[in-house]
Amino acid sequence: MIVLGIETSCDETSMALYDANKQKVLASIISSQVDLHRNFGGVVPEIASRNHLIKLEDIYYQILKEANLTPKQIDLVGVTNAPGLIGSLFVGVAFAKGLAYGLKKPLIGVNHLAAHTLSTEIEHPNLKPPYLSLIISGGHTHIYYVDSAYNFTLLSHTIDDAVGECFDKVAKKLGLPYPGGPEIEKIAQDGDEKAIEFPIALKNSKNFSFSGIKTAVLNCIEENKYKVEDLAASFQYTIFRNLIHKLNLVIKELNIKNVVVTGGVSANGYLREKLTDYYKKSGITIYFPSKRLSTDNGDMIAYTAYKFYTKRVFMGLRETAYDVKPDID
Repeated sequence: MIVLGIETSCDETSMALYDANKQKVLASIISSQVDLHRNFGGVVPEIASRNHLIKLEDIYYQILKEANLTPKQIDLVGVTNAPGLIGSLFVGVAFAKGLAYGLKKPLIGVNHLAAHTLSTEIEHPNLKPPYLSLIISGGHTHIYYVDSAYNFTLLSHTIDDAVGECFDKVAKKLGLPYPGGPEIEKIAQDGDEKAIEFPIALKNSKNFSFSGIKTAVLNCIEENKYKVEDLAASFQYTIFRNLIHKLNLVIKELNIKNVVVTGGVSANGYLREKLTDYYKKSGITIYFPSKRLSTDNGDMIAYTAYKFYTKRVFMGLRETAYDVKPDID
């Protein structure tokens, strides 16, 4: 079975072709819009959706060529329909519905967060539920209990800023370009992570809060008392401490031994190293997707669509193309 995955939830336009029989990604393309949004210091929704509209058809034909397939060989179409920017979701879903209708193939709507979690299984086929999933990105900071590919229980979430959003806002205040995460990681290498002690909010709660640390860092920047490198390193270290504190509360409660960490912020090499080393001593295994699959990608949509297909979770071609869910968790 050949599955086409389409991802347009934010500012990456991506497609992948997945061979479910061989359990192999045949071709994958990710078109980033970072250069379009950099001057604005963040993603501009209107620009993002219009660029998806421009890119989708070209990427579709390009990926078929790379996989040496024809449209008729596609057996299933999967597309992100939640959560994300409503305009971006609309463009992807409308394209997918038209394509599925024209090819007379089934269409699966895929939850973007479920796909991030399950993408780890592509590169770690021995990973089986139950496990915890920590999703850290520009729009989300969640911990889920994953009982199966179809059953996710939300255990923890941020009550204010997402962790990636916090990185971007701090980076912007430091005068660093967008996206802020990689820039902070880069300059933090020359800083002292223990130079400044920033707070961890809601210590007795499994939920996250990053507004306090964001404000504390911004105040330190205004005071101009610390080196930029020390600020970046201390901020990054506090984010790590925050993540493990909340994870530990959940792990202790559920006695889980496997944890998946995914989403755009999981590409941060410092956080990967710190989390892996910390939990190695506790007998807990941390699984990361490759850095390429940490970002938004069609691979995870194709793979998850196939998983959903085995349970016959169909989107339905009679639904309106506006049938997107931008805010759903």
